[in-house]
Amino acid sequence: MKYGFVFPRGDARLAADFAAEAERAGWDGFFVWEPVWGVDAWVSLAAAAMTTATLRLGTLLTPPSRRRPWKLASETATLDRLSGGRLILSVGLGAVDTGFAAFGEALPRRTRAELLDESLDILTGLWRGQPFEYTGRHYRITPTAFYPPPPPVQQPRIPIWVAAELGAPRSMARALRFDGVLPNKHGPERSILPILPSDIAALSAQLQRERAPDAGPFDIVVEGVVEGNAPGLIAERVRPMAEAGATWWIEAMWSAIDAMDTPQGRADVLARLRMGPPRC
Repeated sequence: MKYGFVFPRGDARLAADFAAEAERAGWDGFFVWEPVWGVDAWVSLAAAAMTTATLRLGTLLTPPSRRRPWKLASETATLDRLSGGRLILSVGLGAVDTGFAAFGEALPRRTRAELLDESLDILTGLWRGQPFEYTGRHYRITPTAFYPPPPPVQQPRIPIWVAAELGAPRSMARALRFDGVLPNKHGPERSILPILPSDIAALSAQLQRERAPDAGPFDIVVEGVVEGNAPGLIAERVRPMAEAGATWWIEAMWSAIDAMDTPQGRADVLARLRMGPPRC
């Protein structure tokens, strides 16, 4: 299992400093979230790339429905080359309560899903290089020779993790086309339910059935919090996920978002980061 840390919130300079600390502490990945309006995720990751050498870098997560896919392709290819091939792109429908309506972004789930699918087609197509053309419901692209960028370092593509709903065939089929899944589970009225080791075991079995043996590596990514690296919490929360088939544990201190505005809050998050990953 590999271990990542989500940077709760802060400017690009702080992200760069925390990423360097994460690498020294032995974390495998450092992730930032991408707001509708806020500190730019890609500037933060570029800054983090310049202070690290081995740490994987990525978003948790990017909603392509509110991005121009060619702009996202440019940013990701550029950052992958800047970092020497260390980028992971996480995508999903996005949380509409983070400001979608305020800025006129697409709200219906079906529309966001269509935009996500077309964006993934365009991203992977542009990463492969020119000539590339595409015709979809929302986007149409014709080949261009106007100074295309160099390809990403990682081939055949930058790894893509896709948020997917457990038990939703179309959602899971989308994730299985790519390189990893961020599973989520909902109850009545879209209430969020916890992901259990039994869910991960069932998902791992599904991968064995539905992905071709030569399809390449595939990650199962779970989020959680292990306060202070307590051995009992590692045994309770992390080890069962690893045994069930999860390949990444993401330490996600979302409750610290507001606290990052204060020196004490930043110090508390930094202290947890310096403890290192909750290896089992």
